[in-house]
Amino acid sequence: MARPLPPLPTTVVGSLPQPDWLIDRDRLGHQFPPRVRAKELWRVPVEFLQEAQDDATLATIRAQEVAGLDIIGDGEIRRESYSNHFATALEGLDLDHPGSVRNRSGIDIPAPRVVGDIRRPAAVQVDDVRFLRAATDRAVKITVPGPFTMAQQAQDDHYGDDRALALAYAEVVRAEIADLFAAGADIVQLDEPWLQARPEVARRYGVEVLSAALEGAPGPVHVHVCFGYAAMVADRPEGYSVLPQLADVPAAAISIETAQSHLDPATLAPLRGKGVALGVLDLSTPEVETPEVIADRVRRALDHVDVDTLVLSSDCGLKYLPRESAAGKMRALAEAAAVLRTEL
Repeated sequence: MARPLPPLPTTVVGSLPQPDWLIDRDRLGHQFPPRVRAKELWRVPVEFLQEAQDDATLATIRAQEVAGLDIIGDGEIRRESYSNHFATALEGLDLDHPGSVRNRSGIDIPAPRVVGDIRRPAAVQVDDVRFLRAATDRAVKITVPGPFTMAQQAQDDHYGDDRALALAYAEVVRAEIADLFAAGADIVQLDEPWLQARPEVARRYGVEVLSAALEGAPGPVHVHVCFGYAAMVADRPEGYSVLPQLADVPAAAISIETAQSHLDPATLAPLRGKGVALGVLDLSTPEVETPEVIADRVRRALDHVDVDTLVLSSDCGLKYLPRESAAGKMRALAEAAAVLRTEL
């Protein structure tokens, strides 16, 4: 049983830096996040890889605890990217002969090729949740790529209809969510950066697809929408084009980033009445902000959100930062939350 959460609970979006001894961080930082598997990135021989990933995940859990975070994740340490770990575990794909998609930077990259019905032969991340749950007494969160994003990241040679493909992904995500809560997750986060990257498509059926994935969810689900990793996407808009639509998504919270984009907090108004996970760590620089800088970013938003359901988080993942920077930023976030709690 996880300990109760304080007001303004703290967490990170998902990914944290993987150790250099585990993965080739230089190669990882000089290529776009892979949509197909990229096993060549791992430095550890395959027969020792799971043990090495377990050890690195434990170190990541401890780093979050030492920093003082309230909601702990696994850092996505076992993943080459936030999405390919789950997406390539499904049936209906030809991974040996991948297709291609145009990524958020306008570059064509290899992607799963859909050649049959999308199915989930088994739960993908249940063991990850069980490992995480056994390693900490704090609330735990696990991340899953969202159905809209996975559909946008795949080449469809089967359905012939992008909405039908996205709804097929929604069904496997819905089943995964149920299994993750049964395994001990306190929060499940769906990562949906492509809602922002493809707003015209998102307006057509984004809410429908997310609602299908969230139907019957036995616990709180956060939907994370972002502008992409700062290390990969330099041209970042100052606001979200999809916030009005997200108000209709039956999620416990919408996770958005405000630090790097300098988001006008008034644009959060459409989410009034819904939980918000507010990204207040700038991940475009390894410089560690002071707790006061972070607290000021939160204070700007307090008149535009429901404080009782507000979560304090990072912007998009910390994966590409130096480990010492990530540790410092998490610590500053926890210290900022402690200050803010005295002001409530």
